[in-house]
Amino acid sequence: MSARVRFRVRLYRGDDIAIGPGKIALLQAIAETGSLSAAARELGMSYRRAWQLVDAMNQALRGPAVESATGGAQGGGSRLTPLGEQVLAHYQAIEAAAAEAAAGPIAALAALLAPDDADAGG
Repeated sequence: MSARVRFRVRLYRGDDIAIGPGKIALLQAIAETGSLSAAARELGMSYRRAWQLVDAMNQALRGPAVESATGGAQGGGSRLTPLGEQVLAHYQAIEAAAAEAAAGPIAALAALLAPDDADAGG
């Protein structure tokens, strides 16, 4: 049997999610692809939705997390700012620390789950 645990850390600014799993996944994809449109495709979301997430994050933070350059001879693209890199690194550190701190209780809780049909032999 395999149990999965997913930590869903969200940081609110007022009633709005300033930083959460979707925005972090988008930052990671932008860092990897160098492009907002490529990051959106990789995550299966529209360019418009990706742009809205970046815009909301940029508005919620002390400065922009992502900078974009328009096309042209250089081809444009998007990149994380130093602030965006800090946001990504801190979020990943929170996830890692939470997973490590909760490993024992998670294993104990997972041991209480009924076996999957495949595990039960039928």
